[in-house]
Amino acid sequence: MYSMLYPILYYSIRFMGLFPLKFLYVVSDFTYFIIFYIIRYRREVVFENLENSFPEKSPAGIRAVAKGYYRHLCDLIVESIYQRRMGEDEIKRRVTYNNPEVIQKYYDEGKHVAAVMGHYCNWEWIYGFPLITRYKCITIYKQLKSRVFDKLMFDMRSRFGAELVPMKKAFRKIYDYDKKGIPTITDFIADQTPSRGNTLYWVDFMNQDTPVYLGAERIAKKMNMAVVYFKMNKIRRGYYEVDFIPLYDNAAETSDYEITNAHVARLEQQINDQPEYWLWSHRRWKIKRNLE
Repeated sequence: MYSMLYPILYYSIRFMGLFPLKFLYVVSDFTYFIIFYIIRYRREVVFENLENSFPEKSPAGIRAVAKGYYRHLCDLIVESIYQRRMGEDEIKRRVTYNNPEVIQKYYDEGKHVAAVMGHYCNWEWIYGFPLITRYKCITIYKQLKSRVFDKLMFDMRSRFGAELVPMKKAFRKIYDYDKKGIPTITDFIADQTPSRGNTLYWVDFMNQDTPVYLGAERIAKKMNMAVVYFKMNKIRRGYYEVDFIPLYDNAAETSDYEITNAHVARLEQQINDQPEYWLWSHRRWKIKRNLE
């Protein structure tokens, strides 16, 4: 079944990607109407997440953010389809990096970098970053349950030079490159929901008790990496910009949970500023703390 589904999905997406992005945004507008008003895709999840995160907002305010999110979600879908046909020049034009000197400074010092960010704006297009840096780029990769989608996403995310590595193998991979004298920058999308067995730390995030992964902090401290927050903003449809915000020059000098608290706070501030660009349909708070 897998050998049949992958080519069908691959060539379907490739066919859709042949159309101009302006046309795909028309498809996005139509898709928004379908999934918000007819299918009502995860409406309960989105509204519950928003109501718990913004208790001060009125029902009308919550609905406005939700509608903005669904419009952005549909744009993400068509942008991901279009990503398959984008060349190097186009993705560098559509995603600009405002202060690359921050990253270059660490490279010149031979420092490994932990790049932390969340599911905000279009994180899929950040995989074009290897085109503008001399760093060896590593992306922490969580395997999808569907083998078809897993293979498809793996191919899309690695096509510009990023090396996808499972979390359990990340430290060894960075360590091996360190022994070879090759500086690495490792991308941690740090707002995923940890499994129950991995839940070791809780934070107050978006007015809710939230479990977080500690992988970024632990690896950064072991390798004494610099820690940089990748702040991605949406300029307009199809165009994004990234600011590199240094958090720590030497992770080994930080106290326990300091790095985790810092990058969680950065993401929370960004969501509060423009909430419609975060992944609200994700069941981020499905794990509850055992109060006993």
